[in-house]
Amino acid sequence: MAHKYPKDRFDAIPDDLQRVGAHRAPRPRGRGWIAFGWAALATVVLVALGIFGLSLVNGNISFHAATGSPSAVPLSHTPTPTPTPTIVPTVDPSLTVNVLNGTTTAGLARTVSDKLTAAGWKIGALANADTSDVAKTVVYYSDPKNQAAALGVAQSLPGATVQETQDYAASGADLTVVVGADFTG
Repeated sequence: MAHKYPKDRFDAIPDDLQRVGAHRAPRPRGRGWIAFGWAALATVVLVALGIFGLSLVNGNISFHAATGSPSAVPLSHTPTPTPTPTIVPTVDPSLTVNVLNGTTTAGLARTVSDKLTAAGWKIGALANADTSDVAKTVVYYSDPKNQAAALGVAQSLPGATVQETQDYAASGADLTVVVGADFTG
């Protein structure tokens, strides 16, 4: 059963209110920008807090040193350099040395091979290099643990230098000597 109520002042709505429905008025213009502004402000604040937090975690910001105190650690300090270990040239007869002639002089690889054999090295292969215009004699090694042995081979060949490379690793030899025009044998 429907109840009938007497008419009162709420039943008569003036026409100048522009109401839609019983209690709704049209939304003011630009109201959407207010929500967007609050969202942008919240985003900026959260990003700034995130950057600050990451800087704290990574140690870029420190709150431990008080300014003016005698025990304060300076913010920028020079790290103490660690000494580089000196590598001593060694002769390791268990390593194989390939000798490549990088010049036009015939038999130079055999001459270098004889010199290295006399110094205690085990010779693998003798061959000509891909090019015959090599200027400097270089001892190549592919494994860093063989650097001391490469220095030992270079010491047996006056004027030779040492270089790490993977170019000759597939040959199977531990060390590869490419004889250049500077070799005086």
